[in-house]
Amino acid sequence: MYIPAHFAAGPDAVLHLLARPAAANLVTMTEHGLQATLLPFVYVPSVGEHGALHAHVARNNPQFSSLPNGEALAILQGPDAYISPSWYPSKAEHGRVVPTWNYSTAHVYGRLVIHDDAGWLARHVRSLTDLHEEGRGKPWSVDDAPERFIAGQLRAIVGVELLITRIEAKEKLSQNRSAADAAGVVTGLRAAGQEASAAAVERVRG
Repeated sequence: MYIPAHFAAGPDAVLHLLARPAAANLVTMTEHGLQATLLPFVYVPSVGEHGALHAHVARNNPQFSSLPNGEALAILQGPDAYISPSWYPSKAEHGRVVPTWNYSTAHVYGRLVIHDDAGWLARHVRSLTDLHEEGRGKPWSVDDAPERFIAGQLRAIVGVELLITRIEAKEKLSQNRSAADAAGVVTGLRAAGQEASAAAVERVRG
């Protein structure tokens, strides 16, 4: 990934991308070429040297019928948004501004392990559900569904564990703009209903 120094994501930003409820595109090289699947995941920092991403896929998904050839790559995406030059006060000063796109992203590389154990899958599904149901007024639990039904659902999936070996992460959030321009971006994003992107700009500006 091309990462200019002023857009490099620090450890806290990387942890935010990994730990928040989200999904990632998992890309692997297969006998049919590159394939990708979007998967909700749980970050497990206690596994291995750099942690792991736990997910699951349909048992019939051909991407995971065999272990990948070489590294696997999970692409995580944070808030992203179009940035209009009209939001910059500097536009009125000199006009030397152009549109751009703000975003946060991490490329997570590692070794892929497939889990076909019912116990591993049951623990993973509970962790994934709890992560996404946390904070809801009436959170759904795996125990809310009939046991035999859940057992049948688990038989239809396999577990996917990406043992992380390295992470490349970037936050392009108006760090290269003046404080006035960045404030204009925040105002413009909020007016456009892009609260998450506005908050991200405020976070990196301190």
